Amino acid sequence: MPIVVRPYAERDWDALCRIHDAARLDELRDTVGLDAYLPLAETYENEELFSQPVRVAELDGEVAGFVAASADEITWLYVDPALYRRGVARALVADVLERAGDRVELEVLDGNVAALAFYEAVGFVRESTTHGKLAGNERFEATGHTLVWHRAS
Repeated sequence: MPIVVRPYAERDWDALCRIHDAARLDELRDTVGLDAYLPLAETYENEELFSQPVRVAELDGEVAGFVAASADEITWLYVDPALYRRGVARALVADVLERAGDRVELEVLDGNVAALAFYEAVGFVRESTTHGKLAGNERFEATGHTLVWHRAS
């Protein structure tokens, strides 16, 4: 069955929490550490999840991942770990880039090798590296890479 990307609806909230909370552990495990973990229900307001349009990907009729993005920035992208490598993230990014301007940027934590490889495979390039407070849990320091995609001329 194909992956369908559609706008977020309130009925998707529980799925977003489940997906974020499982995938965030994978993200932090090899980066900042699991002590920095906070569930989505505790962080979505401070991290302004809904300040940009949120879209979800459905696979077999179930929410499999989500992305929050504007025309020039991806701020959130999480996929259900049980569905990694099934094209969900690729479908979400393709949906964003279809609606994007000429330049889109995002940040990936240093150590998140899978995310870096994925974004580079879909055309993003590393632009810079910064060090500072971890977004969503400022008690922790983090190093992040800014990646940028440019629309081909």
